[in-house]
Amino acid sequence: MQHDFYAFGTPQKISWVLKNDQIIEQTRDHVDMYLNKVNQLQSTYIALHVGIFWCIGTFRIKNEDTVNVILDSKKMYEHLTNENQIDDELIENRTKFLKQLIHQRKLKMQYLFNDENLARKLIE
Repeated sequence: MQHDFYAFGTPQKISWVLKNDQIIEQTRDHVDMYLNKVNQLQSTYIALHVGIFWCIGTFRIKNEDTVNVILDSKKMYEHLTNENQIDDELIENRTKFLKQLIHQRKLKMQYLFNDENLARKLIE
């Protein structure tokens, strides 16, 4: 199955949207360890990791599915498509865990850039 996935975060909240034959929207407050301690970019990486993990855990994304990750951040897009290093330990750790999920579940990930982010609309 093919999915479109959107993620967004602020220092207080994270959100994600999974779109296929239906639309699933999720919003969460940050856990205390991240609440008001992360910036928007870090928070969006957390949302991406947590959202993909949640979608796998609730069987919405299954092994070998295709996931189109729609990004509205040029920096994230360039980091994830070109595997550029970002000098941020939290972001690099989220990316490492995301890659583990992708590998374990044999997901076909495609990163696309688009100014419209459905997850952003949930918390802004």
